[in-house]
Amino acid sequence: MTERFETAKWLEHNRCEIVVVDLAMPKVDGISLIAYIRELHEKLPIIVFTEVGYDEGLMRAALEAGANAYVSKNLPVEQLYCVLSRVLATCKQRARREASTARPRQEVLAGAA
Repeated sequence: MTERFETAKWLEHNRCEIVVVDLAMPKVDGISLIAYIRELHEKLPIIVFTEVGYDEGLMRAALEAGANAYVSKNLPVEQLYCVLSRVLATCKQRARREASTARPRQEVLAGAA
């Protein structure tokens, strides 16, 4: 589990916009790593990038642990870029929406032309 803590230590001292996690790592269980990252950073987007292909049980466990999306290593790299872009855009949009609802509401002049 040393690698898990190295990842956590890195995340404590560095800022990133997204994390890509493999489920089949030699010394760390990817699902427990996802859960640990989620404990540290509640809103940090996590993508599962795995060679396992689509295993419904594993994907469900990863999503329940806190992953936002997944992509297979067997797909073209462009697919990974599409997933990264989509998840980043969704998370940024959610953050903007949450920030706007957290501020006190100001008077809005509504109308149509």
